[in-house]
Amino acid sequence: MSLWKNRNFLLLLGGQGVSEFGSSITYVAMPLVALTVLDASSFEVGVLTAMSSLAFLLISLPAGVVVDRSARKKLMLWSNVGRAALVGVVPLLAALDALEMVHLYVVAFFVGVLTVLFEIAYQSFVPSVVTKDQLVDANGKLSTTQSLSVVLGPPLGGGLVALMGATRVMAVDALSYLVSVVSLLLLPMREEPPAKTAGFSWDAVRRETAEGLSFVFGHPVLRKVVACTATSNFFGAMYFALEMVFFVKELNAGPLLIGLAISAGGAGGVLGGLTARRVSTRVGSARMIWVSVLGLGWTGVLVPLAGPGWGFALIAVGLFGFSLSAVLYNTAQVSYRQAVCPPELLGRVNASVRWVVWGTLPVGALVAGWLATSLGVRETLLVAGAGGWLAGLWVYFSPIRGMRDVPTTEPVTA
Repeated sequence: MSLWKNRNFLLLLGGQGVSEFGSSITYVAMPLVALTVLDASSFEVGVLTAMSSLAFLLISLPAGVVVDRSARKKLMLWSNVGRAALVGVVPLLAALDALEMVHLYVVAFFVGVLTVLFEIAYQSFVPSVVTKDQLVDANGKLSTTQSLSVVLGPPLGGGLVALMGATRVMAVDALSYLVSVVSLLLLPMREEPPAKTAGFSWDAVRRETAEGLSFVFGHPVLRKVVACTATSNFFGAMYFALEMVFFVKELNAGPLLIGLAISAGGAGGVLGGLTARRVSTRVGSARMIWVSVLGLGWTGVLVPLAGPGWGFALIAVGLFGFSLSAVLYNTAQVSYRQAVCPPELLGRVNASVRWVVWGTLPVGALVAGWLATSLGVRETLLVAGAGGWLAGLWVYFSPIRGMRDVPTTEPVTA
């Protein structure tokens, strides 16, 4: 059956798409609140970025146990309710003239906590909605929706910030989470009862967490993929922590121009999502993992070479190529993980992967703030671009270089 005829998948796709759209607006609005409303420094913006991803380092592993023991749909639903409430606090505090940087730090951290739970449950939920041979196609379509939000969200967000102010715009993200809640409520499917139903003790958490970690690091391909993604995310966090600082303070760009530049990156992601199935057919769904990074990742180096005027176009080209590379890579590596992992371990395996690959984000953001203070913003972005590209060497020098396609047979054990 075509995915376009799968009602459950379409509800999941649509609800998450609206939520991603709202989040892409906040991606522009939150740092602009810090920079333009609270006059934050480069280091403070780096800390804000770190706070939004710190939860992946702190709670990803126990979150995987929670996901494998819980109804994933219900967990996703309540995570979005909480995120809507937290994001809605920012415009409320601003209206009361009481907003401070510490409030942004707290909101960013706890939204991150709920995002950890949602994302792990979400990736673990997809294989129950589609068949195994549809995973690449499904993940490609989900990535396309995310990338479309990046295309449309930032320019709209930039325009709304110029029209309404950055703090008020964040209310849009709060509403988008509620739309996702409604779509999840409309999902008619019922999940199988969680396999793990024993008492929730710390010994059980440690034992079950160890099972997920052992699978990931005992698997000859997965551990190399994790190393590649973690390295790429470290340098990506360096870039994203300074992106707005570079646009605003180095290039004197306004909100609308910033939004349009980021949208170019989203367009690359859309192309990646739309062509992922075709590329995987021609190149090989496993081979696509390393070809996408090493073949296209170099474009990230173009961004810090940009200047005012027409030089700003280098940002659009760089972000387009980088996003195209990232979506092709992520579609392939997530599909590989979902295919080889036993279903009863998937939550903990996803959590173990997220703990490593997202755990590098706060470290990268803090390093970016420190390096920018000592070396300069542009120079730090050059380091970030080169490092993200060379991360692909992890998977090039791995067993996956000798594979063409993601396995579609029963999951293997490590």
